Formats: sequence, structure tokens, C-alpha cells
Amino acid sequence: METGILHLHSILRYLILLVALWAILQMASGLNGKKVFSKADKRPALLFLILMDLQLLAGLFLYFAGAWGWTSIRSYGMAAVMRNDMTRFFALEHEVGMVIALILVHAGYAATKRNISDQKKFSRAFWLFLVAFLFILSFIPWPFRESLGRGWMPA
Repeated sequence: METGILHLHSILRYLILLVALWAILQMASGLNGKKVFSKADKRPALLFLILMDLQLLAGLFLYFAGAWGWTSIRSYGMAAVMRNDMTRFFALEHEVGMVIALILVHAGYAATKRNISDQKKFSRAFWLFLVAFLFILSFIPWPFRESLGRGWMPA
């Protein structure tokens, strides 16, 4: 089951990146102040939010039931985990960075529901989604991060 959830977590990563770009571009389309915020503008923001929440659930399962995360800390101790780049990334850095991104996505979606001007909705959501996207990109275990030794998809 852990392998299936890990694959789901990896596939969701790519869907989230695509939907995040869609949401960012949708919000950018209204930055000039001449566009009315509509339900169609809110759709990519909602999908971004839903996918991030699903990713959180899969990630929590992997953190507490998988070989990394809580299991590493419990087995080796926090000091040993912090000395190793790979275990530190999966036990601490990845989670903290992604939770920050999740909070930013929730704040961006909340901005689309507030009773503020359409220009402010587009602007706030755009900047919050963009910063969340940058956090997501920074804390994904990409294959070119040699210390992590991960591929594009888990083996």
C-alpha cells in the first residue's frame, strides 16, 4: 500500500504543478484591472486547493506510515536525522516547505471568496499562488538533487 500511495503522491505532484500554472495564469489575466472576477476564474484556484489537500493526505500517510519521516526520527533520533541530507529533507524540510505552500494556496483561494474588488482578488491570489508555486518547486525531491537520489517517479 505504501508503494501505491507513494506513486499517487508523485503523480499528484505533476498535476499540482500544471494546475498551479493554470491558476497563476488565470489570476495574471486579471491583473490589468479591466476584468471582472468570475466563477471560471475561481475554478483553477479551487482545483489547486483540492489537489494540494489530497497531496497533504497522501503525504501525511507516507510521513507516519512510510520508511521516511517519523520512522527515521523514531529509529535514529533527531540528531542523526539532521546530520544526513536525505533523511533531514524527508523528515523535516520537505514537510515544512510544503505546509507553507499549502497555507499560501489556502490564503490565495480565500482571497477569491472575499468581498473585495476584483482587482484585489486577482492580485492577492496571483501573488500567493506564485509564492506557493515557488515553494513547491523548491521542496520537491527532484532527480537532479543528487543528495536525495530520487528519480522522476519512485521505483
